[in-house]
Amino acid sequence: MKADRVELGQSFLRRGKKRPRLLPGLTVGDGFMRHPFDVANGVRTSGLVAGRYLKTGHRHDRHGTAYYAVAPSVLQALLRRWRRSRPVAPIEDFTFIDIGAGMGRALLLAAEMPFRAVVGVELHPTLARIARRNLAAWRAAGRSRTATRTVCRDAAEFKFPAGPCLVFLFNPFAAPVMRRLLRKIAMSFAGRPGQLDLIYVNNEQESVLEQQAGFRRLYLGQVMRSRSDAIADHAILANQPDGEYTSANHEDCSIWRWAG
Repeated sequence: MKADRVELGQSFLRRGKKRPRLLPGLTVGDGFMRHPFDVANGVRTSGLVAGRYLKTGHRHDRHGTAYYAVAPSVLQALLRRWRRSRPVAPIEDFTFIDIGAGMGRALLLAAEMPFRAVVGVELHPTLARIARRNLAAWRAAGRSRTATRTVCRDAAEFKFPAGPCLVFLFNPFAAPVMRRLLRKIAMSFAGRPGQLDLIYVNNEQESVLEQQAGFRRLYLGQVMRSRSDAIADHAILANQPDGEYTSANHEDCSIWRWAG
């Protein structure tokens, strides 16, 4: 990764162009530290970018939260719990959709499972571009078991594919966008009971889901990070210069099913 960055910088200098600026939160001066997941797998999903730095010009910018990748152990535990919940179809029939996919850590983890397909939906073009590079590296390393792609789009405008879908949310946005997304789901899956399940990590907008007719909650509770993930996340967030974000040893999570 370091060699790639040097080569990229040199190519820009040869062409007389300035090196592209990293988003605030992705430089060492901003407290950037690599998560062990990136070190072990040669990808780029680390960093914390506050929502105020993720401006795209879209009207939903002000409702974005922040970029920070999910702890691998939390997502893996939730996927195991979801598979025990008696989904409407086997995992091979489900499309995994990460809404607010960022740099794609959840996509990489899902791609190692036998989903029908894995799709990331990300509003910020820089994060979406990095996610595509990570997925390409994952495929090149033989780590993907399924087709993967990332689209740069507003979540509330995403067209859901045919067949069962598993939506993943890591607290990507505030209530106004969550309401729009849930209304879109209700319209898209009307008459399709059981065809959409939803995993929600750091579920700050749980009350919005509770108010949306048609959903049934399957699980609500705290999912513990593994010891290595907890140590890494504590260290990364403690290194942030403004101390704006903190980390616990667990994530508050829920799993929902569209009942129609």
